[in-house]
Amino acid sequence: MLLNYLRFLLLPFSLIYGIAITLRKKLYDWGIMRSVKFDLPVICVGNLAVGGSGKTPTTEYLVRLLADYKIAILSRGYGRETKGFILADDHATAEMIGDEPLQYYHKFEAVTVAVCEDRVKGIEKLKENHDLIILDDAFQHRPVKAGLNILLFEFRKLGTLQFLLPAGNLRDVFASRKRADILLVTKAPVPLLHVAQQASVNELQPNDTQKVLHSYLKYGDLQHLYSEESRSLESIKDYQIFLLTGIANPDPLIEELEKYTKTIKHEKFADHYAFKTDDIRKFKSAFESGSKKEKIIITTEKDSKRLKAAGFKDLLVNLPVYFLPIEVDLFEEDKITFDELILNYVKSNRRNR
Repeated sequence: MLLNYLRFLLLPFSLIYGIAITLRKKLYDWGIMRSVKFDLPVICVGNLAVGGSGKTPTTEYLVRLLADYKIAILSRGYGRETKGFILADDHATAEMIGDEPLQYYHKFEAVTVAVCEDRVKGIEKLKENHDLIILDDAFQHRPVKAGLNILLFEFRKLGTLQFLLPAGNLRDVFASRKRADILLVTKAPVPLLHVAQQASVNELQPNDTQKVLHSYLKYGDLQHLYSEESRSLESIKDYQIFLLTGIANPDPLIEELEKYTKTIKHEKFADHYAFKTDDIRKFKSAFESGSKKEKIIITTEKDSKRLKAAGFKDLLVNLPVYFLPIEVDLFEEDKITFDELILNYVKSNRRNR
């Protein structure tokens, strides 16, 4: 109740913010502010809200789909402690490049991962040695004119009243969706009823050239934080779970874990939170005080990068600490359409070198 009241007080600032970003949008639309178009395929994965819509697993889906090409992923590197253009390498940490770029680097050996807050500069440095560039979270970065824009919308938030920052979580006006090529609804329930699918289309009101497609999350096996050990979710049935997250929206993860146990103690931190030693000590103490004999610590794949990079090994190495990987997939007909759109765009815009 208090939070809702505070948001109400912030609505005038949201109005000012909305006017400012609408004016900026128009300046780009009118050509007064310049966007740069590049001579290679540039795919942008973005959203209108702050975090939590599934950009990271969607980017990973694109990497797998386009595995025959030389790919570079370019991110701002949100939460990093550095500035400028940095190529990920074996010495990279979450503090240097951000947790999501570090995840990409560790996951895809054949992919170049770079961070730069100036996407134009970043693309200039990458374009000569790559067939295509995927921009992670750059829909609002108008200095770059991406060839294909994929805009994500979380299923459960469609149809709900949302406000612009700072009263709400929207960082862009809803009308900006008209600039996207593909409107991808993420984290949809399985199975997805036709009436729910149509409700998404009615809410997004696509134009004649836009496709509204639906994706869902797939969870893999639990992976140990410090070893190659893995185990299925079924193996932790009725365990006591100590869940540690620093992501925007942990609700889908909790819903998945609740299929196997109802005993979940959740320590929730803000998105991209930089864990501190005291945080981990307290969390470890809570785990050791757990009432059940069979218990486990679970975190997200993104959070695992910060836990491994921040020097917490001495505190965690002897504990059953696992992260849960996730992937995105699309419903059958939507998958065919999505894959075809992506592959045709890249093939049609690839440079002859």
